[in-house]
Formats: sequence, structure tokens, C-alpha cells
Amino acid sequence: MPSPSQRPRIESALMRIWMRRGPVACLLWPVSLVFRLLVAVRRALYRRGWLRRVRLPVPVVVVGNVFIGGTGKTPFTIWLVESLRRAGYTPGVVSRGYGASEMAPRTVLPGALAGEMGDEPLLIAQRAQCPVMVGRDRAAAAQAMLLEHPEVDLIIADDGLQHYRLARAVEIVLCDSRGDGNGWLLPAGPLREPASRPRDFTVVNAAAPAPLPPGAVRMTLEGNHAECLADRAQRTALSALAGRPVKIVAAAGIGHPARFFAMLRSAGLVFTELPLPDHHDFAGNPFSGLGADVILITEKDAVKCQQNNELKNDPRLWVVPVTARIDAALAEHIVEKCRGCPTA
Repeated sequence: MPSPSQRPRIESALMRIWMRRGPVACLLWPVSLVFRLLVAVRRALYRRGWLRRVRLPVPVVVVGNVFIGGTGKTPFTIWLVESLRRAGYTPGVVSRGYGASEMAPRTVLPGALAGEMGDEPLLIAQRAQCPVMVGRDRAAAAQAMLLEHPEVDLIIADDGLQHYRLARAVEIVLCDSRGDGNGWLLPAGPLREPASRPRDFTVVNAAAPAPLPPGAVRMTLEGNHAECLADRAQRTALSALAGRPVKIVAAAGIGHPARFFAMLRSAGLVFTELPLPDHHDFAGNPFSGLGADVILITEKDAVKCQQNNELKNDPRLWVVPVTARIDAALAEHIVEKCRGCPTA
């Protein structure tokens, strides 16, 4: 097993391999054909009814990606919860809960431990203020959600695109400026499914002027201030930090740290990058001995740092919340499809 300090380098090396059709990718290409066949067979079994889907009495909206790693699903899911709530729905979210310690469906409370529930479901519960249920079987988690929260009239399945067992009304695929990489499936490329797989909507997490595929909707992530981890009521604008003579380190334990760093640079900040493994658990202190006046971290990392007694009181740690900006027409189209979908 690679150590936490080695994982970012390994992940970066894999991504370089997967972004082009070089010698290593070509060597792995025959294996990717086997993976592609298994994916196709599994989809066909559900499509033909040989494997049964679970259909719920409420609409299900699936949010996911075919490109492995972070494409912005969590901020998009938070935006979607808020948009559907404004449209009159009472949404709930089900998630696998990366790193969750148990398989059975469980409700995520805002003060839950990230190691038990997963960092992303905990962040969604805190930010979106909606019912969130985690479980390895998303269909079982959704059924448990409706039993425990009968007021929920729409389910959002976070990162549920490949969980075919759960019938869905809407499929939303997220991608980013990396596109489809080299276009090959795992392990020769970064794709979980063929890039051509059907979907209802494509959302691209990329700032202009990056081109969009036909019919896709652009999403941008905006963050204009930082909050002190020890006292979230204490805030400062990123532009104010840019004008101060302080040494800044930016740390990110997310699927695509470069996106967080690019956002900070666009605010005029000069800093040292500290990429961490995706879903880094912060059981230890990666910042001990770090010569920095300010350490900027993501919200996903903050939910775990807040549960570490040494980190939660470190005055150098500042959280940069991000908000998804998307054309409101997308929410209207999703609502239209949900209202016209059959349920159990």
C-alpha cells in the first residue's frame, strides 16, 4: 500500500498516463476491452430485465461521472438540492459514502464522524440542510430514506451513475476541462463507462472560454472568501489575502486539486501548493512544521479537520467555500422530466 505522501504522486502519474495514448496506456488497452465488455453485459442485463431494478414511488435523479475522480459532483449536488427545493420539492440525498465504516443504510447527521459516514455526504448534510442517507446499496439506502423521512418526495443519488439497480428518472453526467482523457476505459484510460453512454444532461465544470460539447451546460465554482476553521464567523475576502505580505499554503485532498489551486490563483493569490490524496482522512497533522502564516483548505477537507483536536484550533487554517453557478434553466428541465416520469 502506498503511503499518504506517495499517493498524490501516484495519482498524478496515473492521470498523465490516462490523458494520452502512450506506451503504458496502449499496453493496458487489451485489459480495458475486457472491462468494457463487462460493463456492456451488466448494462444489458438490467436493460433487458434479467437483473431487476428497484423502482421507488418518487422520482430519482442520478448525479455521476464516467471520468474517474473529482469532477465537481458534491457542489453540483448541493446546488441541485437547493434548486429543487425552490421548485417545491423536498429532496433527500443517498450516497455510497467513500470511506464509510459500515455497509447498512444510515442517516448522516450534521455532527457525524466523517470516518463513519464519508466526507462528501457529511458536507452535503451540512451545506444543503437536507436528509442524507449513506449505504453501499443505494437502492436500499433510498428505501430506508423514504421510511425514515416520509416527507421526501424526490431522491438524488450522488455518484450513482453506475449503480444500475436503482431505477432513475434523470441521469446527469458531470465532466470537466479534462474531457474524456484518452477516451479509453479503465485501466488504460480514466473512464468507468464509454463516453458515449446515454444520459439526459451533461454538465461541464469548466470556466469560460473552455469549449462545451453540444448540448452541455456549463458549471463554474466560485469562491471569494475564506473562513477561519477555528471560528467560521471570522471571514476575510480572498482579495484581501492577496494584498497581505503573508506566506500562504493551499492544501487540497480532493479528486482534482489543480482546480482548487487555479481558483485561488484567479483571485490573485500567490501560494505554495500542497496536494493531498483524495479523501485524505487527516488522522494525523500534515501541516505540523509547515512554515505558513495562512493555510487554505477545501470544505471537504474542513469537515475532517474539524474532527481533529489539533487541527480544529489551528488559527492558520482557513476554509474556502465554493458555490456552483449554473444556468437556472437546467433545474427547470430536470423538474419537467421528474414530473413526467413513471414511479412505482
